[in-house]
Amino acid sequence: MDPFLENGPKNPLKIQDNTFRDGHQSLLATRMRTEDMIPIAEKMDSVGFWAMEVWGGATFDTMHRFLAEDPFDRIRTLKKYIKKTPFSMLLRGQNLVGYRNYADDVASLFVDKASEAGMDVFRVFDALNDFRNFQTVVERIKANGKHFQGTICYSLTERRMGGDVFNLEYYVNKAKEIQEMGADTLCLKDMAGIMAPFDIAKIITELKKVITIPIHLHTHYTSGMASMVYLEAIKAGVDIVDTCLAPFALRTSQPAVEPIVASFYETVRDTQFDLSLLLELGDYIETIAPKYRDYLAKNRMSVIDTGVLAHQVPGGMISNLVSQLTEAKALHRLPEVYKEVAATRRELGMPPLVTPTSQIVGVQAVLNVLFGRYKMVTNEVKDLVYGLYGKTPIPVDPEVQNKVLKGYKRGQTPVTGRAADYLEPELEKARQKIGDLAKDDFDLLIFALYPNTGEKFLRWKYGLEEKPASVKPKTLEDIRKEDAAIAAAIEQVRNDV
Repeated sequence: MDPFLENGPKNPLKIQDNTFRDGHQSLLATRMRTEDMIPIAEKMDSVGFWAMEVWGGATFDTMHRFLAEDPFDRIRTLKKYIKKTPFSMLLRGQNLVGYRNYADDVASLFVDKASEAGMDVFRVFDALNDFRNFQTVVERIKANGKHFQGTICYSLTERRMGGDVFNLEYYVNKAKEIQEMGADTLCLKDMAGIMAPFDIAKIITELKKVITIPIHLHTHYTSGMASMVYLEAIKAGVDIVDTCLAPFALRTSQPAVEPIVASFYETVRDTQFDLSLLLELGDYIETIAPKYRDYLAKNRMSVIDTGVLAHQVPGGMISNLVSQLTEAKALHRLPEVYKEVAATRRELGMPPLVTPTSQIVGVQAVLNVLFGRYKMVTNEVKDLVYGLYGKTPIPVDPEVQNKVLKGYKRGQTPVTGRAADYLEPELEKARQKIGDLAKDDFDLLIFALYPNTGEKFLRWKYGLEEKPASVKPKTLEDIRKEDAAIAAAIEQVRNDV
C-alpha cells in the first residue's frame, strides 16, 4: 500500500471550481449566460469549494459584446445565490480584463468596483511575469480587504523545465518575490497545459522549503498531461487545484473534479466532497450544454492536442494562427509558422505565451512567414520592444530591436521603468467622451476598457438602440427544432436513396 494513502496527518485537498468562467471560456468561446448558472448556484455553494471562479479573463469582453449582459451584474446576481463560497476572478495585472496596459486611474477604479460588486479573490498575473505590473491593482486589492493571489505564468525554454530561462531557479525566485509582495496565496498558472508531472512535483517540493503561503495550481488538459500533473502535485503537497464539472472539463479546459474526488477518497488528501452532489450538478450542465454546442471545436477527433507537446503553442493562440493564415489563403504554411513562433518569441525576449503576448508573438510570426522577417511589424510588437508591456524574461535581440524601433514614434531607446508610468490618466477623458450615457462608475469602466463595443452595449442597456438578433440567447426549444430539421433531412435522403 502506498504510504501516501494510509499514513500521515489529514490534509484535505482544496479545490477551486472554474465551471462558470474558465470551463466555458476554454471550450465554448466564453458564451455561457448567467441565466444558465442560476439554477445550480445554491447547490454549487454547498459543495465546499475553496472558491468559485466566476469572472475575469475574457468574460468581461464577451458578456458585453456578444451576450448583451452587464459584466458587473453577473457578480451581483450570483452573490444572491452563492453566499458562503468566495468568488474568484482572473485579473491580467495592468491589462485588467483587456488587451493592453491601462492607466493607473482605470486600474484603481476597476479593482474598487469589482470589490464593491462582490469579488473576493483576485488572481493577478502579468504576461511577462514582470510583477511591477501588479503594483497598482495589488494596492487596491489590499485596501479593499480582499485576497491577493500572486501568479507566475508557467512556460518552458525546452521540452522540460530547465535551460537558460524557465528553470527551477526562475520559479523559486519568482515565488519568493510574490510572497514578499504580501500575496495571500501563490498560483502557478500553466495556460498551455505543457507542465510535466515530475517537473511540477519538483517545483512544489522546492517551493514548500522557501515560502509559507499556500500554493494553488492551475493547468489545462490540452496536452493530456493535466491529471498526471495534478496527481504528482497533490502528492508533493500542493494546497489547491482548479477543476471543472465534467461536461465543461478536459479538452482545453481543466481536469474534471469528479475523478479527483473519487481518487483521493479515504486518503490523507480526501476532499470531503459529496460525489453524488457533483454528479447531480454535472447532469444539469448536460441539460443546458446543447445551447452552446455550436462553439465546441469539431475539427479534430482527438480531445487532446498532442502537437502542443512539441510546439508548446497554447490552444487559443493556435486558433488565431489558423484564422490569420486562412484569411491569407496560406493555411498550408502553418508548420512554418510554428517554427517561426519559437524564433520570434526568443528574439522578442522569450515572453510566456499568454494573453496578450501570445497574440503579439503569433501575429508577428505570421507576418514574418508571409512577408519576410520583420518586413512588417505590428504596433504591439513595437510597444513590447520599447518596454511598454514591461521587462521581458531575457533581453530583446539587439538586431531585432533596431529593426523594430526604426522610425518608432516614441524613439529608439527602450524604457526600463514600470510600464504604467508612461501612460497618461484616462478616466476623465473617458468620462467626458461618454457623457450621460454612463450612469455610474460601473458604466464608465465598461466604456473605458472597451470604448467602441462598450458604448454600443450601453446603448443597448438603456434602450437607445435595439439589440441585434445575434446577442439573443438560443433556447433549448431552438435546439430541438434544429435537431428535428436535421433528422427530417436525413430521413428524406434515406427515402430518396
